[in-house]
Amino acid sequence: MQELHDAPLAPLTTFRLGGPATRLVTAVTDDEVVAAVREADTTGTPLLIIGGGSNLVIADKGFDGTALHIATSGFTLDGTDLELAAGENWSDAVARTVEAGLAGIECLAGIPGSAGATPVQNVGAYGQEVSQTITEVVAYDRHADETVTIPGADCDFSYRHSRFKQDPARYVVLRVRFRLEDADGLSAPLRYPETARALGVEAGDRVPAATARETVLKLRAGKGMVLDPEDHDTWSAGSFFTNPILTTAEHEAFLAKAAERLGADVMPPAFPAGEGLVKLSAAWLIDKGGFTKGYGSGPARISTKHTLALTNRGEATTEDLLALAREVRDGVRSAFGVTLVNEPVTVGVAL
Repeated sequence: MQELHDAPLAPLTTFRLGGPATRLVTAVTDDEVVAAVREADTTGTPLLIIGGGSNLVIADKGFDGTALHIATSGFTLDGTDLELAAGENWSDAVARTVEAGLAGIECLAGIPGSAGATPVQNVGAYGQEVSQTITEVVAYDRHADETVTIPGADCDFSYRHSRFKQDPARYVVLRVRFRLEDADGLSAPLRYPETARALGVEAGDRVPAATARETVLKLRAGKGMVLDPEDHDTWSAGSFFTNPILTTAEHEAFLAKAAERLGADVMPPAFPAGEGLVKLSAAWLIDKGGFTKGYGSGPARISTKHTLALTNRGEATTEDLLALAREVRDGVRSAFGVTLVNEPVTVGVAL
C-alpha cells in the first residue's frame, strides 16, 4: 500500500481537474482496500474512492480527507464466467473477453475507467448494459463491516443507476462477476441501430464479436469518447448529462415547448423507458438548445465531436467546467422545460 500526502488528484481523473487530497492511499489488494476503508471509518476521516477517475468532478480546492485509489488486479475466466477485480481496466478486460471468443460486453469497448465502477453506474452503451451480464458483485459493506456478495438481481439496476449509486457511502466494490455467452465468436444480437447501420446489418443480427468491438471503438473515437492524451476532446467524463426520462404528461409538455421553439414539423427523438415513461436524447436537447459542437470560448468547452461531452481544453479549472455545465443545463431548461442531470459524481462542488 502506497501513501502520499498533499497529493494531486487531477492526474487520476480523465478531466485532469481537481485539487490535492490531504492523503492519497493506493491499494493493490482487496485486503488493502478494506483496511483503508476501515481506518477511515474508524477515525471519522472523509473518504473518496477513486478507480479509473472517468466519472469524477473534483473541486479545485481538492479533497480534505483520504482519497483511496483502487488499483487491484485480477482477470479470471472460467468457461463463460468472468471475474474482474475492481481495479482492472475495463476496456482492456472487454478486449480479452472478445479474444476468448465470448459475447455480452463487446459493445462496451472503449469505455474508460475501471471494472469496479461498472455496476455502480450500470454502465451501458450501444445497446448493452452491464446489468445484462452481471451475476454477482462482491463489495465491502461499510455499515455491516463485512464483505458481502450481492446477486445481480438484487443490485436494483436501472438506467445509469444501482443500489451502489443510491447509497454511495455504504458499499465499496471489490470484484464483479459476469456470465458471458459462447456464441462461436459471434457477438450478442445487436440492439443499437447505429451499430447495425455501421455494420450493414439489421438490428438483432449477430456479427463476429471482434468486428462489433472494432466498430464500436471507431464510433466512439469519432465522438471523442476513446481516451487519447493528445486529443482534448477526450479530456472529459464522456457523456456529462444523462438522457432525461419523462412521464407521458411531461413528454407532452415537452413536445409543446419543442414545437413552439422549432416548429410543429420537428419530431424530437424519443425512446420507450418503461410503462408510462419516455427517454429523450440529451445530445439532441443540447444541440437544439443552441449549444453545438465546440461551443464555448474559454478553457472548458463542448467537444468538437459530440455535444454530450464537456471538455478541458488544457488550462481549465473545475469552476470553468461547472460554469459551462450550468449554462448548458439552464439553457436547455429554458428552451424545453427539461432539466438535465449530470452523470459524473461531483466532489466538493455541486452543479
